[in-house]
Amino acid sequence: MSAAAFRFGRYGYDGTSVRDIAGDVGVDAALVYRYFGSKEALFETVSSNSKVFEPLLDVPLDCVAEWFSALIAGEPKDADFPHPVLTVLRSSSRDEAIGRLREELTDMFTKRFAARLEGPHAEVRAELLVAWVLGTSLMRGTIQTPALASAENQDVFEQFLRAGVDVLISPDAANLSRENTRRESCESVSPEADRDGSAETV
Repeated sequence: MSAAAFRFGRYGYDGTSVRDIAGDVGVDAALVYRYFGSKEALFETVSSNSKVFEPLLDVPLDCVAEWFSALIAGEPKDADFPHPVLTVLRSSSRDEAIGRLREELTDMFTKRFAARLEGPHAEVRAELLVAWVLGTSLMRGTIQTPALASAENQDVFEQFLRAGVDVLISPDAANLSRENTRRESCESVSPEADRDGSAETV
């Protein structure tokens, strides 16, 4: 499985053959087909993302921020699992890959993980959590923007990551109230307001 994950993660679906995967582990390609049936079935098994986040259903909520920090800061290699977003981009059938990813994330976060959260809008918070984590891990591990990828910023990165996760796990009512007030005071500088102002001057 790790050999398949490495190949698909590095070269994509079209750039990977069952023969290559079998050769990496010293077996005949026929053995791979016997266990998985097809290259597509092997790809789906390897790129399943539920196994990555499954422990979140048992991690105490107070420790979720630490769990995500360890996951992203440690930056799992392609040999562990391909990044979910890259899996979609490299799939031979992108629409199907998007559908699978949506189903997996919906089941894991919108339904199962959100059920663990207290407070309002649990489903929205759960989806924002995975969106932020996936985007952050992509920027840090694959795109490697300098500030996020720098080892010198490791402590700062983990500090802000944990703080952001904690806000989504346990939103403070006072902070939400201040956010509503701030949003109302900033309506005049929103993109919609800018467009309306431009239209009036034409």
